[in-house]
Amino acid sequence: MENLNWLEFNLNTFLLVFIVLNIVNVIIQTVKSIVTINGTPMSAAIINAITFAIYTVVVVFMNADGLGIIWKALIIGVVNFIGVYIVKWWEEKARKDRVWKVEATFAHKENFIHNLKVWAEINHIAFNYIDIEKYYVVNFYALTKKESAIIKEFIVRFNGKYFVSESKTL
Repeated sequence: MENLNWLEFNLNTFLLVFIVLNIVNVIIQTVKSIVTINGTPMSAAIINAITFAIYTVVVVFMNADGLGIIWKALIIGVVNFIGVYIVKWWEEKARKDRVWKVEATFAHKENFIHNLKVWAEINHIAFNYIDIEKYYVVNFYALTKKESAIIKEFIVRFNGKYFVSESKTL
């Protein structure tokens, strides 16, 4: 720990600081990746500056003699797993509800529309359809993963072909 001689560390304190610094680093680096892709140029620049400042401190601790390389690698591996998981979990929880449109094509068969209407009413699924003689084109609208799964079951049961699109903000 000679390059950290300005701080008085025992091994337990070093270990704790090393772990906390790496958790902060992993979380901020993961957020940086998300903001760089989805954020504005200013937010990306700010988060980038912050992450490299924190990373500089982490590098100093990485080069310190407080722990062996195997321990450092093990800690960093575990911390990366936990930190990325936390950020992705938080990102998913913070995500706004989206409407998924599932457009499906079905062969024109007798009673299909009746079956569709009964099924949709039972499962509370929003839909509309177009009759184009040889086929029915049905647009389903799902707000949740559960609704998406119910829609997929219906499509598979009636041998439909489909594609999915996500609502976007304008």
